[in-house]
Amino acid sequence: MLTIIIRIVRYGLQNFARNGLLSTATIAVMVIALLGLLGLNLFGHVTSSALSTVRDKIDISVYFKTSTAEDDILRVKRSLEGLTEVKQVEYISRDQAFQMFKDRHKDDNTITQAVDQLGDNPLSASLNIKAHDPRQYALISDYLGNDNLKNFIEKISFTENQTVIDRLALIIDTLQKAGFLTTLILSIVAGLVIYNTIRLAIFSNKDEIGIMRLVGASNTFIRGPYVFTGMLYGIIAAVMSIALITPLVFFSSPYLDIFIPGLKFKQYFLSGLLMIFLYQLLAGMLLGMVSTYFALRKHLKV
Repeated sequence: MLTIIIRIVRYGLQNFARNGLLSTATIAVMVIALLGLLGLNLFGHVTSSALSTVRDKIDISVYFKTSTAEDDILRVKRSLEGLTEVKQVEYISRDQAFQMFKDRHKDDNTITQAVDQLGDNPLSASLNIKAHDPRQYALISDYLGNDNLKNFIEKISFTENQTVIDRLALIIDTLQKAGFLTTLILSIVAGLVIYNTIRLAIFSNKDEIGIMRLVGASNTFIRGPYVFTGMLYGIIAAVMSIALITPLVFFSSPYLDIFIPGLKFKQYFLSGLLMIFLYQLLAGMLLGMVSTYFALRKHLKV
């Protein structure tokens, strides 16, 4: 068995060397495909962090009529917290809102004087609501519009933020679909290149294959070198994809960390480098083996 494995590896290396130019082109295409796969993975982490940052800044505010009792507002707050779509609800009383307004405009003398001349607090109590997903704000807004609650509510800010929320949801879906489609196309192209490379190798070695059949070589032994060659393409492409992406991660990390606070892009990449490499290695080997299998199935009648 060990002798057979050694011969399969040796013949596989010979096939790789004989088709040097095709092997190089195949690996180059596979590297691009694996870079797309790896880029999609890293892009997913970046967009996830970016969306978390944006989501933390997007909310809808519910302003209550000044005549609404605090107990009624807190009851609404508890009912909102019971919704599965709601992540967090913050209550801001009228006094808190008034103090926040004064602090925000403390350097504006005109506003400060106007506030001092007011005999009463004109601001309303409010609830700031954050959802788990921006697309869920419409459901929350509909809930707040029911007859039991709208008698207490003066205004809901959802309509003001709806454009931003809908646009954010559209961007999320578009980027995810575009990334997946690009990676799928690159993988298909790489698979076709491997398929044609193995097919050419089979045609160029058909005399040797015929001799191997005559001397009683098993189907596994004939197929083995080509399967190994396909796996070798994937292994080399995986190593090269990691080697190419690493300096890009190190270069872009400082800029991304500034643009997206808390991202820590380089730390994320380094902490998961082993798993990322194994992920690339497995993807490359599977791509090479599957493409080789179909080439063998159609063009090597054994």
